[in-house]
Amino acid sequence: MKKYQVAIIGTNIGAKHYEDFQKVKERFNVHTLCGLTREAIDNILSKDTETKVSLNFDEVLKVKEIDIIDICLPPHLHFSACKKAMEAGKHVICEKPLVSSLKEVDQLEKISKETGKIIFPVFQYRYGLGFSKLKALIKSGLAGKPLVASLETHWNRGKDYYSKPWRGTWEGEQGGAILSHSIHIHDLVSMILGPVSNVFAKLSTRVNDIEVEDCAALSIEMENGTLVTSSITLGAANDTSRLRFCFEGLTAESGASPDKPYSPADDEWYFLPRSPVTQAQIDEVLSKVEEPQSWYAGMFDEIANKLDGSASYEVTLLDARKSLEFVTAVYDSFRKNKNVKLPIDKDNLLYGSWLPKNNL
Repeated sequence: MKKYQVAIIGTNIGAKHYEDFQKVKERFNVHTLCGLTREAIDNILSKDTETKVSLNFDEVLKVKEIDIIDICLPPHLHFSACKKAMEAGKHVICEKPLVSSLKEVDQLEKISKETGKIIFPVFQYRYGLGFSKLKALIKSGLAGKPLVASLETHWNRGKDYYSKPWRGTWEGEQGGAILSHSIHIHDLVSMILGPVSNVFAKLSTRVNDIEVEDCAALSIEMENGTLVTSSITLGAANDTSRLRFCFEGLTAESGASPDKPYSPADDEWYFLPRSPVTQAQIDEVLSKVEEPQSWYAGMFDEIANKLDGSASYEVTLLDARKSLEFVTAVYDSFRKNKNVKLPIDKDNLLYGSWLPKNNL
């Protein structure tokens, strides 16, 4: 089995990536950690590590033995970094949001096909025991038709968070709570319920003195008819993420633990039967679900499976495109104050960018 050599670019969320790569050491080796300063890198690496240190992204791209470039940079740098990495002959892992428009996603898809290199967007919330259980219940047929779902992304972000000059700006962060915070929970809904049909969005900046939105209320209809509501704020007392799915045969709900706002798949989940389904039937299915690797480690495992040519549940470029198509539709809906249908075609004025031109 091949062990893949990885270079992590960025030392903020890159620290979390480094930590979880250690959980799958039999499949990956962090060859290089690249950052702006040696101090930031030293704060992550242990003294006895063999991981190399670099302050130059272009030099990292020249290292032949590196297979994967893991991009953990601010959002406005993602497109250029992905492009450079693939053109240098590397596969790419890239943090959310992958890029800043549907046009850029389509450009990356073209480069990926031309170079034969794969982009793995980051949606680590997908991986954990809770979602493994929910998917098993759906596959068993016990869940039945989905009816409604409700989502809460109620987090606390204040002056400390926005002390980084690129945050809270259209140019640096490329968007607000819709793009940087609730993007994960909306991806989870599509993972469970399929594609979005249409959305009506209300956005507001009510918590912080920033350019972008920090509160939102969304009304969403899925292609299968499921109705979904999403409530988002960065002004809550603490950070909680809650999901509730009502199916014909059962209701599934995350526990919204305050210590697991960023890993709802690892939260305690409750699965309650609706007649004629019984709790015994649910429990029998759940008893057969094996605990998987979770969060980034779970995502990395699936990336290795894909590169090995094995069956895999990796996040795909199409998944990222659907996510950013939803983001585009949300901003379009808010600005037009009307319901917006998906898919978003190239004639839409926001296909090339959802950024408000007067803010740049």
